[in-house]
Amino acid sequence: MRVLVAGASGAIGRALVPALLARGHEVAGFVRSEEGGASVANQGAEPLIADALDASAVMACFERFRPEAVAHQLTALTAAVDLRNFDAVFAKTNELRTRGTDNLIGAARQVGAHRFVAQSFCGWPYARVGGAVKTEDDPLDPNPPAAFRRTLDAIRCLEGAVTTAGFDGICLRYGGFYGPGTSLSANGAIVEQVRRRRFPIIGSGGGIWSFIHIADAASATVAALEGEALGVFNVTDDEPAPVAAWLPVFAAAVGAKPPLHLPAWLGRLALPHHLYVMMTDVRGGSNARFKQTFAWRPAWATWREGFQRGLGSTGRAHASTKK
Repeated sequence: MRVLVAGASGAIGRALVPALLARGHEVAGFVRSEEGGASVANQGAEPLIADALDASAVMACFERFRPEAVAHQLTALTAAVDLRNFDAVFAKTNELRTRGTDNLIGAARQVGAHRFVAQSFCGWPYARVGGAVKTEDDPLDPNPPAAFRRTLDAIRCLEGAVTTAGFDGICLRYGGFYGPGTSLSANGAIVEQVRRRRFPIIGSGGGIWSFIHIADAASATVAALEGEALGVFNVTDDEPAPVAAWLPVFAAAVGAKPPLHLPAWLGRLALPHHLYVMMTDVRGGSNARFKQTFAWRPAWATWREGFQRGLGSTGRAHASTKK
């Protein structure tokens, strides 16, 4: 199958391109820069260089490669992510989730691509009511913290556009990425905060986070591209967990002292509201539907093992995705 990976030089793109090539697919990597194009070429894929917000340039790339399937992994996140200024950090990514998605869908439709898999997110977008772990049938947050609203609107826009585009559209709500090239890696941006004890547990640390190793995110995306099911799916590991459980394990894995504990009242004063919510009140996501639908299993089934052994690992052989 001819697969175009949009965002091929990003963390998941760098894992996805070789995973697709290993499965025998013809792959083109859509990137914005010459440097990204060189990286794609070095992996053995065809580089396509253009700005995803330029509709005519996107169309020219699609007409050149004429993909049968598209993997939309476009983001604009840097290694140094300051989540205190959430709107600013995600502003360009939200443009890519809206205008960029429209450009990719329009070009895919024009060249007759039959399958379109797009990156969404699982975790804080879910409504903060009821159980700690959510399925795809549960609603997204109708009243998120103000700093999340533009990003959640962009996620809703992306998912709506992809699932109503008139061809085989599927959105993958990935858990938080960890592993090479992510902020949760052996040398990632969050490691420095944890080592300096600037990533504390707030109150009981009850916010539930779902994770996925970047290699498992890639293998799940291959399964989605090769499969037939449509819709929206959570793609996470098997163990959604509260901050109070996973953060000490991560700290130990990177050689840091145990995280500090702040009482809830002090956390409210010290943190912006959205970060307080992330640490105390967000929900995780269940991967049960994706696993059953696509006969997929994560190689790193839990962050407990992944943090200890997978932060610097590009992954393991994955036997559960059939060709």
